[in-house]
Amino acid sequence: MSHYLDLTTWPRRDVFEFFRSFDKPYFNICTRVSVTELLSARRLHPDVSVSLACHYFALRAANEIEPFHYRLRGNQVLVHDVINGGTTVLLPNEAFTLAYFDYYEDFAKFMHGATAAVAEARTGDGAFRPRHDDDARIHFTILPWLSFTSFSHARNWRREDSVPKVAFGKFTEENGRTYLPISVEVHHALMDGLHVGRYLERVEELLSNAGHYMSSAHSSRAQ
Repeated sequence: MSHYLDLTTWPRRDVFEFFRSFDKPYFNICTRVSVTELLSARRLHPDVSVSLACHYFALRAANEIEPFHYRLRGNQVLVHDVINGGTTVLLPNEAFTLAYFDYYEDFAKFMHGATAAVAEARTGDGAFRPRHDDDARIHFTILPWLSFTSFSHARNWRREDSVPKVAFGKFTEENGRTYLPISVEVHHALMDGLHVGRYLERVEELLSNAGHYMSSAHSSRAQ
């Protein structure tokens, strides 16, 4: 269950208090991660959405790194038990809407739920309905047209927002390997570069083992 962090024993309490009052308390790290093994594994499992697989690995890593569970509640820190996802979905009229999906550690179960959520968003009424009251999520966005090297998000400074935001870009190839640009934007009162670094390392580690997760999902469906 969700609970509040005990700030009296938190080693980062002074850092939390320092950055909490900043006008712009967010920092953004852009890098790239290899998706070579993911794309190789996908050739054996062509029914798997590469985009949603990237969401799965990014969301799984977030659930494994505790500070990605932290959300501001005034001068307190709420720790969510599970972090789910939400992503942008491009519509035929070139507007976009949002799809929300639950996180499951089981790859096949996650892919089933996320695929249904994206399909529903794409074929629904197209209304743009952000869930501001549900911050037990990572906010994802996708820019498959750009291999970006920097990124920033629109912000409403009048509303407290401590949800981590992850952006994916366009695949590029270099020396026989394929890379995905990724941007991670977080609230500095809740975590530091150390934690984002660990997160990105874990994302790349999971991506490098994509074949294992796809094969496990295929085996489960075959049984």
